[in-house]
Order: sequence, then C-alpha cells, then structure tokens
Amino acid sequence: MDQLIPLLAAWRVMRLGTREVVDALVLPEFRAGAGALNDRLAAWPGSWYWADPDKTRLVLVRALPGSPRPRWLLHATLFALAVLFALGAGAALAGVWFPPDAPGFRGLFRGIGQFFVGLVQGEWRPLLAGWTFAAPLLAILLVHESGHYFAARRYTIDVSPPYFLPIPPTISPIGTLGAFIRLRSPVLDRRQLLDVGAAGPLAGFVVTLGVLVWGYLTSHATASMPAGLGAGSATSWISFAGEPIGLGDSVLTHLLRRWTFGDAAAVHLSLPAFAGWVGAFITGLNLLPLSQLDGGHILYGLLGRRQRPVAIAAVLGLLALAQLSPNWYVWVAMTFIIGGGRWSHPSVMVPERHVPPSRRWVGLASVVVFILTFVPIPFAV
Repeated sequence: MDQLIPLLAAWRVMRLGTREVVDALVLPEFRAGAGALNDRLAAWPGSWYWADPDKTRLVLVRALPGSPRPRWLLHATLFALAVLFALGAGAALAGVWFPPDAPGFRGLFRGIGQFFVGLVQGEWRPLLAGWTFAAPLLAILLVHESGHYFAARRYTIDVSPPYFLPIPPTISPIGTLGAFIRLRSPVLDRRQLLDVGAAGPLAGFVVTLGVLVWGYLTSHATASMPAGLGAGSATSWISFAGEPIGLGDSVLTHLLRRWTFGDAAAVHLSLPAFAGWVGAFITGLNLLPLSQLDGGHILYGLLGRRQRPVAIAAVLGLLALAQLSPNWYVWVAMTFIIGGGRWSHPSVMVPERHVPPSRRWVGLASVVVFILTFVPIPFAV
C-alpha cells in the first residue's frame, strides 16, 4: 500500500472480515493505468479493478492473516454422500433398485438405515446403473457452485468450497437438495455481487444445455402420459421405483422436445434427460429475483434498491402460479426464510456505486437463462 500512496489523490481503507479493501481516487496523470501504476498494481498481493468507466476510481482487495481453513473432510464427506444417494436415485429411476418400503414417519429413518445396511451387505452393485443420472446432475451442481467460487476468488472474497446437501433416495428421487457456498467476508459493491451471483447459473447452464441435448437424444416418445397422471400440463414423465411422475416444460425443454420428437403426445425421459431437467429447474429457481437467491443478487447488482418492487411482483406471480401448482407456496416460504424474513436483497457495503456498462451483459445473460429455464408448473397434479 505504501508504494501506491504517491499515485493516489484520496483513498479509504476498510476491513471487511478477513479482507482489507482500499477504495481510491487515482491522480489524473496515473489514471487508466498509466506509467508506474501498472507496475505497482502487478505487485499488489490480491485483486483490483476499476470501479468506473473513466478509470479514475480504483478498488484493491487483499487477504489479511486469519482466514479460516476449508474443512475439506466435511466437504468431501458431503460430496461422497451426494454421489451415493444420487446413484441410488438414478438406479430407482432406471428400475433396477427399489427403496425399502417403510411407511410412516418412523419408516423414513428405518428406510435410510436399511439402505446403508444393504450397502454393507453388498447391494451397492445395482446402484451403479444410476450413473447416467448421478454423474451429469452432480456435474451441473459442481460447475454451478464452482462458478460462484472462482468468481468470488477473482475478487479475493473469503469464500468456502461447495457444501453439497445429500438426501437419501428413500426420500427423494434426486438424491440431493443441491449445493451452496458461504461468503465469509462482506461483498463491497454491486459489481462484485453481480459477477459472483451470475457466475454460478451461467456456468451451470452451459453444462445443463449439453446434458439436455444428450438426454433428449436418448429419450423416447410414448403414445400418451401414463395412467393416473391425467392430462394436466405435463408433457414428459419419468418412473421412480415403478411410480410415474409427470414433468412440466420450461421454454428450453419445450424447444428440445419439439426438436427431437415433433408433435409426440408425451416423452419418457432418459436418466441424463431427467438430470438435465433437474439442472434447468434448479437454475430457474435460483434465478428468481428474491432475497438471497442468485437472481436476487443479480437484480440487486443491476438495479440496487429498485430490486424491491421486482421482488414483490415475483412473489405475487408465484402465489398466482400456486393456484395451479401448490409447490410454489413452499418455495415462497423458503425464500422468505432464506432471506431472513424479507424477499428484497440486503444492501452491499457501497450500494451507490453503479455497475459499469461493460458488466451489464452478465445480468442480461442471466435474465435470458431465467426465461429459458423457469418451469411454471413443474409437476403433474
């Protein structure tokens, strides 16, 4: 820092957790990285970026001693369980393994215990049939969270590796509730928030698109939806442990279904197709412009406090959709809890600083991905 002071007209130093941030105004003769400034920035032990289009405001971030070490054993254990449970879910989707039949609340725990006992007794081999579901789904989730992780590291934000949320296949046909990372130091401005929030869904969408193309090419058309699902809004279906489940379309899955099967009445999704459907569904959920979801981060980055009326409009829209698909009541309540009792986004440290025009394409790309992946009525009723 001492080497930079002669090049600055004014500056302030902030400590944000385990990070030190210098918010500086550069002297006119050194603006836009002229002269000695480039050499001194190259030696800065952290990250830096220009905070305005005219390259007069400079932000520098560096780590301070005392950052917590990642708990790699915990992360690895959660990921291993997610792999195991996703394989079990995939095997149940393939019809080669059936979850233990243990009804009732106590039966849930009994079924989980029987699942692990079966593994110890050598019943893990059928689970391998689920790899074409487990591998692409976990790849989507891992790339999504890695996008957040590396974008945060780009700004020297103190961030944890991904935490996976495994859920036994005796409870869920997916085997995981997704994954998340923890930001352990505050976000400085809306540019950081926008880039970190958008990096996950944009990176995950690329993988999701590839998985969906693979999946629809390996799916097959059926004359109608299975008996018991009704007409509803479902156009595709899967079978989990012998029970059919109807799935609704997003714009993306609708286009892919029409591309591969034309006017087919229904499509039985292959395992990778369902993995891609889940990946797209999770992406659309995360991009809702609410509270601490990725969409809330992105829209607050773009609009600042003007995100609030958009969030309220989104809640009203979800409540309207809940009349057709009651699961949206659950999601509205969850986002309210995740947001600490609010649907609008909390402020960053420097909310008045606008996002540079060069970064706005990131937000616009995220809006396009949301439009493509959002499923208004996810499941047949």
